[in-house]
Amino acid sequence: MTSRAELLRALARDFASAGLEAPEREARALLKAGLGLADLDLVARGEQPVADENAARLNQLAARRMAGEPLARLTGRREFWSLEFALAPDTLVPRPETETLIEAVLEVFPDRAAPLTVLDLGTGTGAILAALLSEYRNAAGLGIDRAEGAARQARENLAQLGLAERARVIVGDWASAISTRFDLVVSNPPYIPSTDIASLDVEVRVHDPLLALDGGAEGLDAYRAIAADLPRLLAGGGRAVLELGIGQEADVAGLMAASGLPADGPARRDLAGVARAIVSVTA
Repeated sequence: MTSRAELLRALARDFASAGLEAPEREARALLKAGLGLADLDLVARGEQPVADENAARLNQLAARRMAGEPLARLTGRREFWSLEFALAPDTLVPRPETETLIEAVLEVFPDRAAPLTVLDLGTGTGAILAALLSEYRNAAGLGIDRAEGAARQARENLAQLGLAERARVIVGDWASAISTRFDLVVSNPPYIPSTDIASLDVEVRVHDPLLALDGGAEGLDAYRAIAADLPRLLAGGGRAVLELGIGQEADVAGLMAASGLPADGPARRDLAGVARAIVSVTA
């Protein structure tokens, strides 16, 4: 039998040969998830043997990773805003750049004790809603997703994080079934133009749900639906914070302005410098 340390080195070598950007980090994450280990188990107990059947299973997972399956899909989990979320086939893998939305909300609503009401359109794993409820201890929220599997997973994630009493998740077509007004509307909608889907990286194109990616011919279908509904969804003084795809700031700002909710200025940029989170202004 091989030891944990030996298997870790072998996986890292394979990942490096396959051209993965962070082979040691990915090998460590896969080994920890696959064997249910903590960092200490690899550092202080690296000499412990790994059963042959477990080693074979991990090598199979590693082969899938090298073929383009995201690590998060292999482990079934992803961290966002220092919270951990389980994934489902119907959910997008939460991205670090989406944390720009949370930062934008914290900027426009600085009072962490505010009893905000939050609507998360296209909630997916529930990551955005959960992150906001974790920051605003008196807030309550509603998540909506068109995919039943995503809504189910969001409910489970919110419950696991101890947020179920302040959150509900329903299945719906954007806000078509909602008549309530909210202090905050957030969304990371599908924004990839349909013709661009085929050229996406295999990690996204093959392993993320099409429903969460395809934004229609121009990538703006979801924004049009959301912008049209925002005037009736936002309470006085409320804000909408929407994630943007690359190069979409002007188009989305135009849609929001046409609905009477202009942007409050330039979109907030993510760590890569991409205009990522646009914030509306309301009366």
